[in-house]
Amino acid sequence: MHEFYKKYRPKTLDQIVGQKNAVLVLGKYIKHKNIPHTLLLTGPSGIGKTTIARILKRELNCSKQDFNEINCADFKGIDTVRDIRTRMNQAPINGDCRIWLIDEAHKLTGDAQNAFLKILEDTPNHIYFILATTEPQKLLKTIRTRCTEFALKPLSDIEIDELIKRTAKLEEIKFSQKITDKIIECSFGSARQALVSLDKISKLKNEKEMLDAIQPSNTEAQAINIARALFNYKTKWSDMAKILKDTEGEDPEGIRYLILSYAKSVLLNSNSGNQRAFVVIEHFRDNFYDSRFAGLCAACFEVFNQK
Repeated sequence: MHEFYKKYRPKTLDQIVGQKNAVLVLGKYIKHKNIPHTLLLTGPSGIGKTTIARILKRELNCSKQDFNEINCADFKGIDTVRDIRTRMNQAPINGDCRIWLIDEAHKLTGDAQNAFLKILEDTPNHIYFILATTEPQKLLKTIRTRCTEFALKPLSDIEIDELIKRTAKLEEIKFSQKITDKIIECSFGSARQALVSLDKISKLKNEKEMLDAIQPSNTEAQAINIARALFNYKTKWSDMAKILKDTEGEDPEGIRYLILSYAKSVLLNSNSGNQRAFVVIEHFRDNFYDSRFAGLCAACFEVFNQK
């Protein structure tokens, strides 16, 4: 049996949960048969970038043999781009076009990005490039301007709630709203993570076992630890510093997204609002792309001193 996130991966645009703007525009491109030859899909992990690419593969009648998926975490050098340049002039093997999905595109080296830019300037009509990245600011500006960009967003709590309940009904899984809320809390807007959590509890009957099985990833767990410390007025800076030291090595920008999501939930679920949630959002609203871990520490220190 396939994992739930694979089993229920959308096959068409209208099956995608959330991403209304991207779905609307891409739907119009498909209807009028004028899909751009270079697309850039940005946003956090698990929210549909690869799924959209695979849907476009079907819409463009691209065969399995002509669909090339490259993860730049593994292949990020100029040799990868040279290989694309060599193969892109070849006719499709069995379909109407050839597609390259460049995942984690921000991890391409500087030389590779410059070489790739030259490819984008002279793309044959039968070639499509789909770049996917969680960190678009690391791409050359000249690459981004040559792409039609879609900024995908984390799903809302309501969207995750609907996804969980719909899938649970199909799988005939029963559990309480408490379990649903825990899955939502640990998914941080990721449809994939929500379905992974649902898969974990699908064979469990005891609520305590279910709650114990639903766990965030290490980055998400660290973000929760930081957020809880920020919202606890009794936290000492020495305690916060220890949590931050344990966090070093994780992605600061990813942690920022998660802390904002946590603060947003606190703000919206409080009867009278929450001043601390507002303060956290204020100090975490700017990205940490340049300041990295130091920026995360500084934001925490600023919130801490608002006591």
